[in-house]
Amino acid sequence: MKADKFGRLAAGALALAMLTTACAGERSGSDGASGDGGDGAKNAATSFGTLPSPCGGGDAKGATDQGVTDKEITIGFGDDRGFASAPGLSKEMGDAVSAMIAWCNEQGGINGRKIKGNQYDAAYMQSAKVVQEACKQDFMLVGQGFAMDEAAEQYRVGCKLPTVAGFTVGPNSSMGPMKYEAVPYPVDMLNISGMLLAQKNFPNFKTKTDILLSTSPAVSAGTNKIAGAMKQQGITPLDCGVRLNDRGESNYMPFAEKLKKCGAEFLWSSDSPDAGQFSLLDTIARAGIKPKYVFEATWYSPHVSGWNKAGNGDGLHVGMIFQPFENADKAPAVKQYMDLVNAKKGKVALLGMQATSSFLLWAQSAKACGSDLTRQCVITELSKVHEWTGGGLHAPTDPGNNKPASCGLMVKLTGTKYEQVFPKNRGEFECGAEFVIKTDPKNWGTELTDERIAKKFLTGDVIKPKA
Repeated sequence: MKADKFGRLAAGALALAMLTTACAGERSGSDGASGDGGDGAKNAATSFGTLPSPCGGGDAKGATDQGVTDKEITIGFGDDRGFASAPGLSKEMGDAVSAMIAWCNEQGGINGRKIKGNQYDAAYMQSAKVVQEACKQDFMLVGQGFAMDEAAEQYRVGCKLPTVAGFTVGPNSSMGPMKYEAVPYPVDMLNISGMLLAQKNFPNFKTKTDILLSTSPAVSAGTNKIAGAMKQQGITPLDCGVRLNDRGESNYMPFAEKLKKCGAEFLWSSDSPDAGQFSLLDTIARAGIKPKYVFEATWYSPHVSGWNKAGNGDGLHVGMIFQPFENADKAPAVKQYMDLVNAKKGKVALLGMQATSSFLLWAQSAKACGSDLTRQCVITELSKVHEWTGGGLHAPTDPGNNKPASCGLMVKLTGTKYEQVFPKNRGEFECGAEFVIKTDPKNWGTELTDERIAKKFLTGDVIKPKA
């Protein structure tokens, strides 16, 4: 598998994970102003978008748990930025959490305890090593994203290390105990807002759509979920027979000709944007066919818009639950995220917003614990959060119940620019209970308890929420 496919695992977990339970709105509020750094005594009133800041001064004291002292809370965070085949992979995750730690500490930390962050680089293949290190020193993992998190899950559960992850990928990680996410991506539920918005706005979508297939097992797993969802919606893909080699093709014209002969007017892809995908779209344009592309959220990327100078990606529609950066004037939290990360010369991207939202979710729950900051308390507080937008970064999710959003919006690429096209009012989402479906257990990849917790690494002494 190529590095871009690993990037898809990371971003794909967020892409389909980006949808929620309440409708449009929560777009009011103003940018927060950082408090005075100093010694933390000055706790300036501030917010993050619509969310009152969980950070500030206080008199919290006590070494209440691993990683907690009178003065500090030590958390772990990170990404796969050191992966040799794709340097900088998911770099935006660590950049975002690093910026948020600084933002929070400028206000006094959490109840007066400053946050110390241990930044890890799993470099794709080192997630188990990283988590074992975190097990020895960190209070919790916060806002991290490791593409190979499944390899580390047994160690995380074994040492009872809770996490408010930026994203999860593996089925046992996404359904693990002591795990919360601002934007959940459970194996047993799927947000299909992109599919429903396409059906509503494209009359022939139901009868003239095909799915682009791949030899990649990771991409195929996502495709299988989409195929099952289409079946539930009465959509039968045309089955044009286009299955792309994950390592690339020497000639994409035979695939373009298949699509032309098949009469596909709409193409769906669960793959990530890479050189091979771009070559296919370029070849389709040369073949004289102009399908509409309905792709997943990984295709909302400057990598894609930068490639589309020739316009061969025009007509690309992307379903999302995050506010696009183009809506920053409508969503103050988005502008605030961009300003904070840019000020630190970090990478601004969707995964960074996802990590930011998870940091805020963790910080709010940690604040609620007051001086007696324990893993048990934070887990209990996290379990109570059933509507979360990260201050307006994304549509409402249900982190406490590990359930995705039941909302979505769609952007369209024209030239090098994206713009929201559905719903028509920028900054709004379209929502409904039908936007989330149950998935086929054969596609879960793990066995779940009645409480929807993965059984594989589950032990009898994991930390559970208290009533």
